[in-house]
Amino acid sequence: MRAMVLLMLAAATATGCSDVQPAPSGTSDIMLDSADHVAFGFRAHVTDGGVLRAEVFADTALFFDQNTRAALRRVNGDFFGATGVKEATMVARVASFDTRSQNLEAWGDVVITAVDGRVLRTPQIRYDQRLNEVTSDSSFVMTEPGNKEMRGVGFRADPNLSVVRVLKLQEGRGGTVNLSRP
Repeated sequence: MRAMVLLMLAAATATGCSDVQPAPSGTSDIMLDSADHVAFGFRAHVTDGGVLRAEVFADTALFFDQNTRAALRRVNGDFFGATGVKEATMVARVASFDTRSQNLEAWGDVVITAVDGRVLRTPQIRYDQRLNEVTSDSSFVMTEPGNKEMRGVGFRADPNLSVVRVLKLQEGRGGTVNLSRP
């Protein structure tokens, strides 16, 4: 009889646990345990003088340091110009968002796509809200319509990729490059 009761309790416990959802992919239990707050369906506006410069979305946000830093998972966002017109989109696997400075650092298959079709792919970027600038020290590939491609290591660019300063050019093909003197 005692064995039967233990077996029934074990079955009931196993059935009850089957409804528990696992932590989101890429989120470690340690981070979940140490987070001040966890949010699903995160959204933040990045503004400069009341003008919307970027909008950041994430599937999951883990807040740390009294909600001044957020670790984001499955990130995408939009960049806006000075007139409020959408200029580019960005996707990444993970990011860190500083809620005080409104700066973002993203990693993992980062892709920025400008509205005119230019695409930049890199493992990591930093977005500085104060300068409205995207930078990286990592390798990158930038493609443009018309089969133009540029590969290098490190860049500084405006979020819509209209002005890109390359730190080290490895190769390029398909067109001319206009060089301006500082």
